[in-house]
Amino acid sequence: MNELEELRALVREVIRDVLPKGLPVTETVNLWTDQDLAAFVNRLLDLDPDQVEELRSGRKRFRLASPPALPVRASAANGAERAGESTPVRRIERGAVTEAVIRAAARAGERLVLGRAAVLTPLARDRARASGVPIEKER
Repeated sequence: MNELEELRALVREVIRDVLPKGLPVTETVNLWTDQDLAAFVNRLLDLDPDQVEELRSGRKRFRLASPPALPVRASAANGAERAGESTPVRRIERGAVTEAVIRAAARAGERLVLGRAAVLTPLARDRARASGVPIEKER
C-alpha cells in the first residue's frame, strides 16, 4: 500500500469512528395545519428506541418546508376595514417577485405582502400598477 492509500484508509477509519451510523439525515416536514402537526407528533411518539437515539444524537434532523403562498384573510386595523382589506393576501417571504407572480395575483384577486428578503422586479412593479395589484413591503 502506498502512502496515499494508507492515508485514505486512516480517514475512512476515523469517519467510521466519528460517524458510526453515517452522515446525519435531514427530513423536510410540512406543518401547515394543526392536523399536520398532530400527525407529526404521533409519528414521533411511535418511534422505536433506535430511531429515538438517532434523534437525540443529532443523526436524524427535521427542517420545516417553506410554506406555499396561500391566500389568507387580512385583519382589520382599529376595527375599521381599509380599502382592499377584505382582499385575500399572498405572502412572499423571499426571492424575486416577477411579472408572472403579479399576473397570478391579479387573476386570483389577491394583494401581495412581501417579506424583508423578497425583491420586486421593476417589470413586476409596472405590471402591478397596471393590473391594480396592491403591494405592501414589510420593513
